[in-house]
Amino acid sequence: MDQSITLHRREFLKTTTGLLTGLVAAGSSLALLAPGRAWAVDLTALSSAEAATLMIVARTIIPHDKLDDAAYALVIQAVDADASNDEKTRQMIQEGIAGLGAGFVGSAESERVEALKKMEASGFFQTMRRKTLQVLYANPIAYAYFGYEGEAFSKGGYLFRGFNDLRWLPEVPLADSGPLPV
Repeated sequence: MDQSITLHRREFLKTTTGLLTGLVAAGSSLALLAPGRAWAVDLTALSSAEAATLMIVARTIIPHDKLDDAAYALVIQAVDADASNDEKTRQMIQEGIAGLGAGFVGSAESERVEALKKMEASGFFQTMRRKTLQVLYANPIAYAYFGYEGEAFSKGGYLFRGFNDLRWLPEVPLADSGPLPV
């Protein structure tokens, strides 16, 4: 039984427009979570070049030098999902990228900061800032990087899981601490 599928070029391009790829750093906290060293994010609305530019934008807006690119790639994936669902958002993202200029990706961080400061009031910048905050700090990659163990309710609460883990304070001798509560 021949079940050949006819897929026209236009339909194929609608499903996959770009691909954002990278490698997990060997000593990073993500290396413990990731099953492999390579990662990839399929893009439906943005090209690979646009996604690479947005990755630099997200890293410039919220810089964590040692946080793996895979965490920022999740931000770009969320922006791509919004752009694929809404034509106005897609157009705004593309205009914002064009407004940054061709040399934005290769420029020094101070120049990138200045370029983004000029467009701080724009919808493009506000969208990227909001999406980066929402997605970057709400994924397991960032949790591992920052040492956040997650919510404690499902694990019995904080009373027996970190409530009294004050390793950064010196121990206080019991004799100098005053009367013990009854």
